[in-house]
Amino acid sequence: MDNRFPNSLLPLLSNVSSPSMKKTLFFYLLREITVPFLLGMAAFTSVLLMGRLLKLADLVVAKGVPLTDIVLMIVYLIPSFCLVTIPMAFLLALLLAFGRLSADSEITAMKASGISLYGLLPPVLLFAVFAYLATTFITIYALPRGNIAFKKLLFDIMESRITLSLKEKVFNDEFPGLVIYADLYDPQQHTMTGILIHDDRDTLEPSTIFADRGVIIADPVAKMLRVELYNGGIHKVFGKSGYRQIEFQDYSLSINLSHAPREMVKNEMDLTFSELREGINSPGTDSKMLWEMHMEFNRRFALPFACFVFAMVGVPLGIQNHRSGKATGFSLSIGVILFYYIILSTGKTLGEKGLADPAVAVWAPNIILLALGIYLFRKTASEQRILLFEAIPALAGWADRKLGSLRERR
Repeated sequence: MDNRFPNSLLPLLSNVSSPSMKKTLFFYLLREITVPFLLGMAAFTSVLLMGRLLKLADLVVAKGVPLTDIVLMIVYLIPSFCLVTIPMAFLLALLLAFGRLSADSEITAMKASGISLYGLLPPVLLFAVFAYLATTFITIYALPRGNIAFKKLLFDIMESRITLSLKEKVFNDEFPGLVIYADLYDPQQHTMTGILIHDDRDTLEPSTIFADRGVIIADPVAKMLRVELYNGGIHKVFGKSGYRQIEFQDYSLSINLSHAPREMVKNEMDLTFSELREGINSPGTDSKMLWEMHMEFNRRFALPFACFVFAMVGVPLGIQNHRSGKATGFSLSIGVILFYYIILSTGKTLGEKGLADPAVAVWAPNIILLALGIYLFRKTASEQRILLFEAIPALAGWADRKLGSLRERR
């Protein structure tokens, strides 16, 4: 056997036809995939979580929300992150694992011992089945329950601590359709002085309210918040030139907390699998909502299936890209994921315009990448270089020569 073959594989490959040796080799490949998969999960989840941490930190610092509630919010958000990070981490793991095996000539040693690239598929597909089952469980069970629990907790925080968000000498827009300003605010007594409120909940007749003083009274049972105002006036505009001014000694402004912000409104992603099917089969479902339900129904099967698609794409790309290092493997995984979601977003746009069926819009990325993966796998299995990997070094060399000639001219 060639001296450049790694010594760690020599005992395994000396009698590879033995069932025990095949089992050992498969566990070896699974271990190579598992470590970068776990690292990828941690990295991608952290990146997605960073976008939410700023808002969650504001809840702690500005509104006094307990840290335990923030931790619960993060736990409830994890299923929505894992729906994306599991396929991404699996693709990254394949690129890094097979890139290292190829760079260390272990793939060459396996082929020299009679193991084709197809013979390496069983452990990869086994890991893909694990990732598929985990993602399917998340889409069907964990995701809707996590979303509902997150929104319920956020609503409870908003309801119980709504007055804590008000700051004096600041235009507060925490209430939907309202902007409240107060010169002075007492968070203990919930009293305000020097009040200005802009109310555009009725877009046809927006109004601006001035008052000398006021008090906020919460009614958690009715999910209402009342602002009792004293000694002020209401300036209301209607039409293009209509204007009305009303003076008052006392005035009660009601805020309905059940009109939650957009992120608290229940959507198709919050529906359980049975609720989705019930909504799709219901004749009274709105046409736009029906289309979104069809999209979500197909998405809950298509996203887990992406694990099998990435298995076919990741193995040949990892082997072909063995000379570029781990940084390129990470970039390549991001590129493939970006390509996948661009197709998915394009299909969604076409579907919204009535140019594509929801099933076609959601499954198109899987079909396209699966066809590409089969092509790449067959090329790699027959030890043929892929044109893309031939073109990149040539393009890089051409760019270096051009830069060199420019330096010489200077």
